[in-house]
Amino acid sequence: MRYTPFGGAEVFLQRFMDELLKRGHSLEVFSTNWEEKGRLKVHKVKAAGPSFLRPLTFALNAEKEVDKSGLDCVISLERTFCQDIYRAGDGCHREWLIRRGRSVSGLKRFLIRLNPLHSVLLHIEKRLFSSKRLKKVVANSNQVKQDIIRHYGLPDEKICVIYNGIDLSSFNAPAGDERERFRTGLGINPDTIMLLFVGSGFERKGLMYAIRALGLLKEKGDFRLLVVGKGKASKYIEEAKSLGVLDRVIFKGPVKGTAGYYGAADIFILPTIYEPFSNACLEAMASGLPVVTSRVNGASEVLQNGVNAGIIEDPADHAEVAEKTLLFLDKDKRLKAGRLSRQAAEKYPIEKNVSEFLKVVEAIRK
Repeated sequence: MRYTPFGGAEVFLQRFMDELLKRGHSLEVFSTNWEEKGRLKVHKVKAAGPSFLRPLTFALNAEKEVDKSGLDCVISLERTFCQDIYRAGDGCHREWLIRRGRSVSGLKRFLIRLNPLHSVLLHIEKRLFSSKRLKKVVANSNQVKQDIIRHYGLPDEKICVIYNGIDLSSFNAPAGDERERFRTGLGINPDTIMLLFVGSGFERKGLMYAIRALGLLKEKGDFRLLVVGKGKASKYIEEAKSLGVLDRVIFKGPVKGTAGYYGAADIFILPTIYEPFSNACLEAMASGLPVVTSRVNGASEVLQNGVNAGIIEDPADHAEVAEKTLLFLDKDKRLKAGRLSRQAAEKYPIEKNVSEFLKVVEAIRK
């Protein structure tokens, strides 16, 4: 619906479109504000009304614009009513509400239920999955596929799983001098173990649990936590202060170009409470980092617990988060895990992702 350079769906779509354009395909994008450049034609679609109604007005207006355009195939990364193929990159909203409800107080659950935005999104989601126009759903993890089947009853054969893809040339383990220069700029000593958290939307991504884990890790070694992403930091700063680790947490905010931060880090940490498939995890893997993340992150399906990752069963259990992080306290084990992470990431280049997606497009056009 709206473009931001920091969103996971936008990062995926940009990589996906770049590869399609390389292959000579013609593309048209329907969005409120996507940048028009090169051979990319952009249709500006209005999303009017109060904020909770904008997803609905966008879906309705997008349908009108798409129907006027005479396209061969319509792929949507947003919940709309006009797609042949829906990429469920945001997962299943009904499942997200259930998981979020488990992580908050009774009062917060009540307030979430009162928020009309969720009612609107659930309405659109239900209409999307029951649409006769919908020919195929592409889930980015088996977790998402099973959530959709459980909540909306889609047949198994209507959903395929295509894991996220990555531009492997953009993320790589850096040379030693480059890594040290970056760490020096951050005020990180060579022997300090730098934990990296990348994600916008701190509550869902589990930043609170990472900070609480840091409160335990400070007794085990010289750890720092670098936080990259968009979100209100105030309550997390207060939590770090109360745990005596405020001087060990660095908030960088949203940044363009995260490769240097991955290169400067030692361990990637994302104890999320719900994540269809984290692009950041794949970037960390490609950068040669062991990954500590939750079982409810679809990216855990391409990781090996105790080998190149620490998979957390309950992200709210910060003792478990700390325990999984300590799997990579030893430098030799950490470096070996990082090499295995890179090898695993090499199985998911963006070129493979696009090829698999194009097979889906061709199949529904026959």
